[in-house]
Amino acid sequence: MDFEAKSPDEIINQFKNKFKWKGPKFLSGPTLIIAIVLVIILVSNIFYTISPNEVGVVLRFGKYVRTTQPGLHFKIPFVEAVTPIKTKYVYKQEFGYRTAQPGIRTRYSQRSYSSESLMLTGDLNVLDLEWIVQFRVKDPYKILYNIRNPERTLRDISEAVMRQVVGDYTFTEVLTLKRIEVNNKVQKKLQEILNDYGAGIHIVTVKLQDVNPPDPVKPAFNEVNEAKQQRETLINQAWKYYNQKIPQARGKAKQKIQEAEGYGLEVVNNAQGDAKRFLLLYNEYAQAKNITKKRIYLDHLSDVLQKAGKKYIVDPSEKGILPMLRLDHETK
Repeated sequence: MDFEAKSPDEIINQFKNKFKWKGPKFLSGPTLIIAIVLVIILVSNIFYTISPNEVGVVLRFGKYVRTTQPGLHFKIPFVEAVTPIKTKYVYKQEFGYRTAQPGIRTRYSQRSYSSESLMLTGDLNVLDLEWIVQFRVKDPYKILYNIRNPERTLRDISEAVMRQVVGDYTFTEVLTLKRIEVNNKVQKKLQEILNDYGAGIHIVTVKLQDVNPPDPVKPAFNEVNEAKQQRETLINQAWKYYNQKIPQARGKAKQKIQEAEGYGLEVVNNAQGDAKRFLLLYNEYAQAKNITKKRIYLDHLSDVLQKAGKKYIVDPSEKGILPMLRLDHETK
């Protein structure tokens, strides 16, 4: 092949003629494009992919045949259809409010949802409840074909169960003390009903978000709460005073009792000692009356003279010494 005697355009045309398509003539032009499109459609209908958090429900002529796990799979084109279902994802339904835009600063819808949030308690009071129900798909086949509109069904059942459970409690219990108990009861009853329906739904949690009295009665409710808080404050102060004063009174009472017991013991011991001393003295007196009488007299006189202060012994026959003593100015 002599390339030097030909122009570049002639060389290019020669290569095109040498390597051009030599297949069947019916696959040339628009027919080739249609064939390629059909091949692409056929391939796309043969293979399908299931994401990691999903499973695929495969139907053949509308009848369930199998469930496929995440990954690349093969199906019969135009005969089998695949519906991917998220089984690892936790869904959430909101009652009494709606989230307009989630994020760091979540925005909520300004619409009123009082038709689903107002509840009648067991003591015939009205509460405004906001709660959430979190759930995930437990059985993909059941959630697709056992119930119609699973989300709407779950909302209706959740609202009915919440009204039933709240009706068994008083206003104050739902508002303060029994919130966790209400959550657990609603979750249990809701799961039982869904299991009876064969819904293929697993309830992850039910949680009361906000519980308030209705807006028209909020001022009165706040006043009642303030009165209750004041009552609790006064009760706590009274108990504080009680805990201070009662132990003190008990301590003083115990001290008085111990002092009285000590005094009584002292008096008894003194009386017993005096009685024994008298008996001993009486025995001595019985043996030597005169001597004992004289000793008793001298002992008593000694005790009296000790308390008499200064003592002057004067001869009765003397008469001039008394004015000199100045007894009226003498001190002890």
